[in-house]
Amino acid sequence: MAKKKPNIRPLHDRILVERQEEDRTSTGGIVIPDTATEKPIRGNVIAVGNGRILEDGAVRGLDVKVGDKVLFGKFAGTEVKLGDQELLVLREDDVMAVID
Repeated sequence: MAKKKPNIRPLHDRILVERQEEDRTSTGGIVIPDTATEKPIRGNVIAVGNGRILEDGAVRGLDVKVGDKVLFGKFAGTEVKLGDQELLVLREDDVMAVID
């Protein structure tokens, strides 16, 4: 079943990210329980705001776009739950890199 795109649009320089789950099996084949795993620091951008408003009133567009895979800090952003999806709202400044 395909996931429904959330009906939400981030404002200004914020982006909406869906975390990518990390592999829960070690290289030796041991399954790591949920309680021992850390929060994923990778995700897929599913929505972006219009851009940052500068001091002179101009709007600077964002460098990230919908569909980008990004790397961000472990405790960055605000977690939100929309329906059955758990998403993360980040500022563009919280994104450390775009993964090609």
